[in-house]
Amino acid sequence: MKKAIEKYFLYFIMYAMIGWIYEVFLEVVVYRWGFSNRGVLFGPWLPVYGIGALIFVISLRKLKERKIYAGKINITPVLVFLGIVIIATVIELIASYIMELTRGGWMWDYDRFAFNFQGRIALNPSIRFGIGGMIFMYILQPLFEKMTGRLSDKALNITAGVTGVLFLADVLHAFL
Repeated sequence: MKKAIEKYFLYFIMYAMIGWIYEVFLEVVVYRWGFSNRGVLFGPWLPVYGIGALIFVISLRKLKERKIYAGKINITPVLVFLGIVIIATVIELIASYIMELTRGGWMWDYDRFAFNFQGRIALNPSIRFGIGGMIFMYILQPLFEKMTGRLSDKALNITAGVTGVLFLADVLHAFL
């Protein structure tokens, strides 16, 4: 059980870091706004991405493994994509309300996008999160499972422990 928790914590951190890189890439390269730390924490991680990715992995794993057909066409990936879009959209909406409650506002504004709700969620970002979630589910998660599976119990314990201390220190610094 401890080993599984350590692995899932490392998955959380890896996805949180990928989320941070994605957000910074959008800000610097795509929108050309310049660099700013896109998270509520100091470190290069966005916990909402880590949480979202873990929810995808845990809730959609069995669906991903099934083969569901419409006629002769396997529609499982389409169903996984739709599940990711729905989960990501709900998480983003909840995150915006939590941030508004704790910080006085949320860190994005989707008013410029069509099909948005209060600037908190919109169809365009939800579809992008769906595409990203598919990359998480079908490419990165199997890779991360192989990587953590190759670590000895001691290496896994040390890596998760050190990372956990750093992450906890960052959380405490941000909220105390």
